[in-house]
Amino acid sequence: PQIFCGVWKSEMSSVTIDLPDSLKERIEELAASEGITPSQFISSAAGEKLAAHLSMGYLREEAAKGKQEDFDRYIHAIPSGSDGDE
Repeated sequence: PQIFCGVWKSEMSSVTIDLPDSLKERIEELAASEGITPSQFISSAAGEKLAAHLSMGYLREEAAKGKQEDFDRYIHAIPSGSDGDE
C-alpha cells in the first residue's frame, strides 16, 4: 500500500464523471502544458481538495482545544505598533 494525501491506497479505481465541455477542454489544455494526462490532473486536483478538507478538520479540532484566555494573553504580549515588517 502507498499513502496518497494521508489516505492508504492499494489499488486504483475508475470513475466516470460528467463535465461541461469547456471545463474538459481547459483540463486537457492545462494537463498537456504540465506534461500529464487529464486523468492525472483530475486525480491531483481531487487529492488537493481532500488534503484541504482534512487540514480544515484538523485545524478546527485544534482550535476547539484552545482557550480564549491563552489567546488573549499571547495577543497582549505583542508590543503595540508591531506589524512584523521590521
